[in-house]
Amino acid sequence: MKASLDWLDQRTGYKKLLHETLFENVPGGARWRYIWGSTLAFCFTVQVITGLFLWIAYSPSSQTAWESVYFIQHVMWGGWFLRGIHHFTAQAMTVLLVFHLMQVVIDGAYKAPREVNFWSGIVLLLLTLALSLTGYLLPWDQKGLWATTVATNIAAITPVIGPSLQKIIVGGNTYGHHTLTRFFALHAGFIPGAIIAFIVAHIYLFRKHGITPAEPRRRPDAAFWPDQVLRDAIACFAVMLTVLFLVFRAHGAELGAPADPSENFPARPEWYFLFLFELLKYFPGENEIWGAIVIPSVVMLILAAMPFIGKWKLGHRFNLGFLWIMLAGIVALTVLQQKADHADLPFIASVAVAERDAHRVVELAQSPNGIPPTGAITLLRNDPFTQGPKLFAKNCASCHRFDGHDGLGGQPKDALSASDLKGFASREWIAGLLDPKQVDGPHYFGGSKARSGEMVKFVKDDIAKFTPADQALLQKVIVALSGEAALPSQTAVDLRDTAIIDEGRRLIAGADMGCTNCHQFHAPNDDSTAPDLTGYGSRAWLLAFISDPSHARFYGRRNDRMPAFGTEKLLTEQELSLVVDWLRREWYEPALKP
Repeated sequence: MKASLDWLDQRTGYKKLLHETLFENVPGGARWRYIWGSTLAFCFTVQVITGLFLWIAYSPSSQTAWESVYFIQHVMWGGWFLRGIHHFTAQAMTVLLVFHLMQVVIDGAYKAPREVNFWSGIVLLLLTLALSLTGYLLPWDQKGLWATTVATNIAAITPVIGPSLQKIIVGGNTYGHHTLTRFFALHAGFIPGAIIAFIVAHIYLFRKHGITPAEPRRRPDAAFWPDQVLRDAIACFAVMLTVLFLVFRAHGAELGAPADPSENFPARPEWYFLFLFELLKYFPGENEIWGAIVIPSVVMLILAAMPFIGKWKLGHRFNLGFLWIMLAGIVALTVLQQKADHADLPFIASVAVAERDAHRVVELAQSPNGIPPTGAITLLRNDPFTQGPKLFAKNCASCHRFDGHDGLGGQPKDALSASDLKGFASREWIAGLLDPKQVDGPHYFGGSKARSGEMVKFVKDDIAKFTPADQALLQKVIVALSGEAALPSQTAVDLRDTAIIDEGRRLIAGADMGCTNCHQFHAPNDDSTAPDLTGYGSRAWLLAFISDPSHARFYGRRNDRMPAFGTEKLLTEQELSLVVDWLRREWYEPALKP
């Protein structure tokens, strides 16, 4: 073994290099304050290793990026763990960079002859932030897309070159395939290569000038091995334990719904850029350039000038004061932004919708049909569970409600003027409609003309006088009328109550209950003045009704302000289907469709 090692040393000189590395002089002996550079090097190594393994499964295009990250997160063995380490180690690097910068400035390690090394450290700080920024887009989810949009919009306000710079970064006028390929090239190639080059230069200059001794020295100098190596190893181990804790707590890294520029999303940058997002609020309109460009540039120039400022009598104290004020300002702005978000109810509602979409798309991707060739975004665009409430909130909630809200949990500005459609055509909903105590309440007719129409009068005057025997027959009518809808949620009870439904249908068609005095039901009725009850609440009935409520089959000329969403082309056929299927709860559910 010794002969083999001697042979290798003769040809490589590794023993000398190892000796110089391990037995470098540490002024004043080993200290915990010297661990930050080693932990940063450790984190970057972890990032390179995990990044290479993630690269094996990642496909950078607008139609495959999210899908490949989904595969890593939910299908590939250990993929969630690998991705989590990569994600949270990147977060740890940002924190460690701040600690390293503070240690360097406090110890005066930026002063001559270490100016160039200090500047290389600032470049490494900026490159690391750029690495995080470019990596944030690569999952191609909503959060990454819109956070990147915020960042590139900031770049767009750069004087003179702003719009052209944004176009180069984005790869055109819209975010898509070229944006992803450019960011991936930066994240996996150019920026890591630049970081490695600057790390080599940084370490070379560090070894050339040595460690800046902390004053006063209470202990004699010592070699880097073993005490400082042990401290560095313990620090790296602590960092990894912290990362692993976060990975297991979150089960990897977050993955939102597939990126969709046509959807609204509560855009926020990652937490370490929140301060800049908050700062921009104080410079609205044309003054935005001050918060986005001028102030950050001045801060970076002062940081770069610290070696020269430190030569003055009070220069070092100024540098320390500036650093602490800058950090305090960043923390304060971050806290203010987070408080504002916690108090912003529309933002909270938007986040809830985004989280629901993120959970839902994974559920759909894991369905028997899986992800279609058109990409995962198609899963959401064709999903009534997610798209139905959005379309309802946009097109219907100005008059209707869904369980008292706009379908997304918000409260519309307009007063309720039509029915609350939660559970429409279900047995419970119809029972309330035929209840004299409920029929004229806001839940059914809101503020529409029908609130004082024939239906309300019939229920309050005639049904209110029903005998117990009549009420028993009415219950069969309710079951039969709800059975017309063939609601998925009532399939089991409808099959069980087939005889009751048949009898209820005969009662509706007969003269005793009085239904066909106004309505048509499975037979022509020239005297009908109210909506046809044939197939009431069914998918076909709802599609026809929403398409044109003024049709003779429904309200005709008595229609009260409801638009003809289909015939007037206010909604497409697909959008109509999504709203109807959502109202009827016709969507994929793993428990119902294994």
